[in-house]
Amino acid sequence: MEGRRRALTLLLCLAVPLVAWGGEPLTWLVRDLPPLTIESGPRVGQGAVDRVLPLLMQALPDHDHSVVRVNRARALQMLQEPALSCDPELLWTPDRSQAAVYSIPMFATLTNGLIIRHQDRHGFNSFMRHGALDLPALLASPNIKVGRVAERSYGGAIDTMLAAAPPAAINAHHGDDAVASLLQMQQRGRLDGVLGYWPEVLYLAPQQRIAGQDLEFLPVLGVPRYQNVYVACSNTAQGRAVIRRLNERLATLRITTLPGYYAEWLDPASRQDYLRDARRFFTDPATR
Repeated sequence: MEGRRRALTLLLCLAVPLVAWGGEPLTWLVRDLPPLTIESGPRVGQGAVDRVLPLLMQALPDHDHSVVRVNRARALQMLQEPALSCDPELLWTPDRSQAAVYSIPMFATLTNGLIIRHQDRHGFNSFMRHGALDLPALLASPNIKVGRVAERSYGGAIDTMLAAAPPAAINAHHGDDAVASLLQMQQRGRLDGVLGYWPEVLYLAPQQRIAGQDLEFLPVLGVPRYQNVYVACSNTAQGRAVIRRLNERLATLRITTLPGYYAEWLDPASRQDYLRDARRFFTDPATR
């Protein structure tokens, strides 16, 4: 594992020859979150954010960059420590905004939903409203167990629903391979559903010997189709200066580069819709 992390960091360093190593240290906090960042498995290091990270480093040539792969909880802790750190794949939440300074929206991803086994679909029909899942009603029903990754934000709307849900309805997993573990628990009948990103689950499922066609994605009622992802840095003078410089680069990358990187990981129908909508993400708020 440690050797793979060093190799990925070396690849990033080789990809950014304009960076002046030896400058002010800046630690990039990255976790395994396919298809944004991929630490192991097929196409390791080729996720959408993996590919854009060297471009962000190029925008900060006077910093000494290092990449540390940590879980979500540790990343949030490090953003609150005095040393300069940045997370290149963070959702905005009110609590996080108190501890970190955010960039302009970097790009948009498909939102989270509930992943179920196709064979269990009949049990969810009574909770469907206009093609979307009434998640609060599901969580309030007896004997329901839904898996989630501890400390992960699922977007403001879903986070609010989870906060109001009966604690017994939620199984929060704290491990590094949380989504894969939750999918295995679902296969064993210990969970009724797993909250997550559909592209992430489709990437991980074959590695867990789960056929993608045996799973189904249920969008959540009241949740927009897309959500914005940001770069967030330590809320210090240095962190705020880094964000100002990154914003200049992101204003172009989020239009010219990042949508294509992310779209490569979508199924053909979703890819076509995404690329069409991506042209309006940052000019037409109705598409977000």
